[in-house]
Amino acid sequence: MNTGKELFLEIFDSIDFYSIKGHPNILIAAKFWEHDRYCAACTLYKFMRKIDDLIDDHKAANKMIGPGERKVFVNNVNEWMKMVIVSKDCNPEHKELSEIIEKFRIPVWPLEAFARSMIYDINNDGFPTLDAFLEYSQGASVAPASIFVHLNGLKKENGFFEVPPFDVKNAAIPCAIFSYLVHIIRDFQKDQLNHLNYFADDMLAKHKITRQDLSDIAAGKASTPGFRDLIGEYHQLADKYRLKTYETIERIRPLLAPRYQLSLMIIFNLYLMVFEKIDIRRENFLTETLVPDPEETRERVLKTIMNFK
Repeated sequence: MNTGKELFLEIFDSIDFYSIKGHPNILIAAKFWEHDRYCAACTLYKFMRKIDDLIDDHKAANKMIGPGERKVFVNNVNEWMKMVIVSKDCNPEHKELSEIIEKFRIPVWPLEAFARSMIYDINNDGFPTLDAFLEYSQGASVAPASIFVHLNGLKKENGFFEVPPFDVKNAAIPCAIFSYLVHIIRDFQKDQLNHLNYFADDMLAKHKITRQDLSDIAAGKASTPGFRDLIGEYHQLADKYRLKTYETIERIRPLLAPRYQLSLMIIFNLYLMVFEKIDIRRENFLTETLVPDPEETRERVLKTIMNFK
């Protein structure tokens, strides 16, 4: 059997970068795991995406969730959580999730935190402060990232999986926040056109811009100095978490087998690629200019493999 770089290049050649849709960075990085872990990640993220899309799609079509609709959406989230925790129905989806959670020792707290962030989305329109956004991120970003880090850090002993030999949540936080901030800048235009806003109100006030200004700029109006300063501050915050992410990866890498070390480096480098595209001076804030095409993604993954030691 091939080992080391030969194995990684073999896996790389098997990836169709043009067909990966939804959570592409996570699914590309997870491709370098053993197949059962990769399938577990696909199932869990599909499950999480289902409830997230239900809320975002409604906001995209209706601008917001009305007071009379909120109870229905909260019930949908509660029913979603029952799929994981308890279900009296003979539901094959519940059975599959239960088996994955048991086999891979998945903690329930990330799914509970994710559900809380979804309920926040239902009951709120945006974020009053940057701190409120970062708190929300514990469910919306840190929770799914923690599942990735957990699966990536599992050790197999005598045919059974053992939990990672490090604090998964603490390891996931910096990379999750880094990637989320990059995601917000990258998808600014797309989110605004879908009536989604992730820039905190206190940050807008600080730079003397309004939510309507964001909407106008996304629709094609020229950006303002305040908007550029806003993006610049979020970019600087992302840079702080970028450095923390690199430190975290260096700390936990010795605890992982090579293919799982590589997986961490791939997902980090894919978000780093977008981060490096953001140029405040050139005002390249349109989604189409910041989202890498499949060939760029392919080249970045190959470069990560070739530089991996």
